[in-house]
Amino acid sequence: MAAGAAVLWPQGMGSGVKSQPRSSPRANVNIPSPRLEFRDIAGSIGVTARNVYGGEKSKRYILEMNGNGAVVFDFDNDGWRDVFLVNGTRLDAADGEQPSNTLYRNRGDGTFEDVTAKAGLVRTGWGQGACAADVDNDGDTDLFVTYYGQNVFYRNNGDGRFDDDTRASGLAHGEPRWSTNCAFLDYDRDGLLDLVVTSYLKIDLKEAGAPGSTPYCAWRGLSVFCGPRGFPGGANFLYRNEGGGRFRDVSRAAGIAVEGMHYNLGVAVSDYENDGWPDIHVACDSTPGILYRNNRDGTFSEIAVEAGVAYGSDGQEMGSMGTAAGDYDNDGWIDIVKMNFMDETPTLYRNLGDWFFEDATYMAGLGVNTRFVGWGVAFLDVDQDGWKDILTSHGHIYPELATTDGREPLEQRKALYWNLRNGAFRDIAEHAGGALTEPKLSRGLAYGDLDGDGAPEVVVINMNARPSVLKVAGDRGNAVLIELAGVKSNRGAIGARVEVVADGLKQVDEVRSGGSYASQNDLRLHFGLGGAGRAELITVKWPSGLTDAVKDVPANAWVVIEEGKGITRTTPFR
Repeated sequence: MAAGAAVLWPQGMGSGVKSQPRSSPRANVNIPSPRLEFRDIAGSIGVTARNVYGGEKSKRYILEMNGNGAVVFDFDNDGWRDVFLVNGTRLDAADGEQPSNTLYRNRGDGTFEDVTAKAGLVRTGWGQGACAADVDNDGDTDLFVTYYGQNVFYRNNGDGRFDDDTRASGLAHGEPRWSTNCAFLDYDRDGLLDLVVTSYLKIDLKEAGAPGSTPYCAWRGLSVFCGPRGFPGGANFLYRNEGGGRFRDVSRAAGIAVEGMHYNLGVAVSDYENDGWPDIHVACDSTPGILYRNNRDGTFSEIAVEAGVAYGSDGQEMGSMGTAAGDYDNDGWIDIVKMNFMDETPTLYRNLGDWFFEDATYMAGLGVNTRFVGWGVAFLDVDQDGWKDILTSHGHIYPELATTDGREPLEQRKALYWNLRNGAFRDIAEHAGGALTEPKLSRGLAYGDLDGDGAPEVVVINMNARPSVLKVAGDRGNAVLIELAGVKSNRGAIGARVEVVADGLKQVDEVRSGGSYASQNDLRLHFGLGGAGRAELITVKWPSGLTDAVKDVPANAWVVIEEGKGITRTTPFR
């Protein structure tokens, strides 16, 4: 078969290629770490907007804690990925200080320009996170931003500008909410993208206690802001896309509206059951985690406890923030990693199938770091060897720690857990360049190939500072970057599953909106191929139920696969 030709299989049939065994024969615990160097190039490319979020030396309310996320997407369809940075404000903003979200347009020459005003996206407030998708299937990527107060939906006009369509779309809500993370998904597989939004807790600043006023307002002898315990929990919301630019709140009817029991933050949508229907994982602060199983009839069931993802390894509630989904062991099942508070560790849930996850945190070597407060997280193959690594960002929540002895630092380094290909990881951040080890007060992170060389850059939000854009150089294998274009499925192919076979290794990933902490990665899927010069087989299982397959795809190229047609464009990496 010619390269790029498509094969259509009926729903429920596969290619016959077997999944990688759980204990890979390639595994070798003694393999040396790759030589990698991460550099922060934010200043040189012009991504320099300063984040503003609450007090810098002290914080009176928990509202000042969360920080923001970032989105990597192509808003103007020029083929270059742009960057959207969510911003916050202050309780006592100085005269003339009106911080705004920022949209950076990728010029395609290695630099970015601030087009926030041109795009109609200037807005000040307690922004939290964002997610992006083509919700009306018109070919232009729209944008949803979460806030403390009122969320905002921006419809992309296709001319470089966005319109605030919050009320017209039905996404306005009457009472103020503290919404945090969001993700687009096609939960009913009707070809129209729906929206899930998490909310943290309910707080009235006029009635909230002062630092030190209750046992919930102290930390190791310091008077700090109150919460989250002591405040009512938030709720999660699901909006169904009715078509015609309108959404309808179906949270209660769909079984999503679990109110008052959780402090909801990160969200990771994925098909955890391998049945073709998207499920929803929510990371919760100081309360049990949530896993909504898609019942395939428009409803969900909350099964986190029985599935093994509600608690930590010792049955404890954790202070969870960001979360990500990915198949780290190449067994064909999507796993979950989530970030937690200090004196805890990140949590890695290995998907064993049949709706059961095991806590693999310590077996996988992620239990080595207990001193970090974790936020952003991504499964990302940094050395392009075909095995997903884990990159995490950290930063404490109490600026008052700056007045102490420094044993509990406010600014913290990142972690890079390199995949040993045997189910375990090794933290190699301290050997991978100063950009990872430089302490920052970081929050959300998102990745995407910004310069066309095929290797993703990582955008990191740093609270009350400029962002970081991390570029990696060093030992890397070949790779392929896959963009999907839905026809019967939603245009952006969110929810599609891609299987790549190269040199006998089979990898799986999905097109996802949302994830990390309050952020979203490039919707193109990045697969490392190691030393393989081509992908022998790429199989796409679309949300519509169709399956496409293409053979003999050259490495080191960005390919576009259209539903029912196969590869329609191939662009070699720079």
